[in-house]
Amino acid sequence: MIDLGNHQELLSRIQAQDVRAVARVISALENDAEFARDFIAVLSPLHEKKPRLGITGSPGVGKSMLVSHLVRQLREEDKRVGVVAVDPTSPFSGGAILGDRIRMLDVQNDPNVYIRSLGSRGSLGGLSAATANIVRVLEVSGVDFVLIETVGMGQTGFDIVDIADTVALVLSPESGDGVQTMKAGVMEVADIYVVNKADRPGADGLITEILSLLGMLDGQTQWRPPVLKMSALEGTGVGQLLESFVEHQTFLAEHGLSEAKRRRQIVNEIRFIVESRIKRLVLGEEEYLAKLDDLAKKVQRRELDTYGAAGVLIGMIVNSLEDDGIHEET
Repeated sequence: MIDLGNHQELLSRIQAQDVRAVARVISALENDAEFARDFIAVLSPLHEKKPRLGITGSPGVGKSMLVSHLVRQLREEDKRVGVVAVDPTSPFSGGAILGDRIRMLDVQNDPNVYIRSLGSRGSLGGLSAATANIVRVLEVSGVDFVLIETVGMGQTGFDIVDIADTVALVLSPESGDGVQTMKAGVMEVADIYVVNKADRPGADGLITEILSLLGMLDGQTQWRPPVLKMSALEGTGVGQLLESFVEHQTFLAEHGLSEAKRRRQIVNEIRFIVESRIKRLVLGEEEYLAKLDDLAKKVQRRELDTYGAAGVLIGMIVNSLEDDGIHEET
């Protein structure tokens, strides 16, 4: 476990907008599950959620440039902005490119803008397990608005829809999107569609295709996602995206959907924490790895079947979690 001293003192420094304290805590949240558990328990009573806009889409569609324009517009409205940019983690090295700081050089030196790049750490939904906690830290540090950028929008694991209030899916006419969007299963979860590089050939055709696909969902969703034309390179259409964010949030509030959505997000986060903890036990502890290998040998010798072997391992995990629970209560 990372020793960062007194958690209450760290929390006080974060509330005082101490950037170094924020950075240290975020690094610890990424790398130390025990620290995350203990620190979030201290932070949660003081946490107040702020507006969160998720920006997602395939590589190369212009998400980072769009985020830069959004930051500038929010700063013109005198808002403090937090940006969490999640890059894919390499399956070979375990590292991530984390290029968003390079692409956002024009806004990162603003003391009222905090940009943090993370690796997805193999999460199927495209987010690091620490992302939700990092957003909470930024909100406690006094940001007024949070932008979350990630590649892709999965249907499994922990996803951007489990953190953001509104999700904008960015597409471009030259990236092979369109019908692929429906195949990827994201039509039901994107709240706003942004066709970037709208001056390029094929933009109008892509918009027509998206509208046609959305027409197939009529009656399945109460909110009708807008389809916006934008040029992130020129900065046009950014204000329209922020307006659509406000409209979506107003719609959720007026139809009594905000609380239900937030509760569903929390349910998914709790489930993900449980799954991650079990995964760490099985894949990270020598005791479990040795037992797993022993069980595999028994299955290979036909002394046990795979379901029986899984049952033995589950029993070990349950006993371990029960012991941890007793320890935590005492």
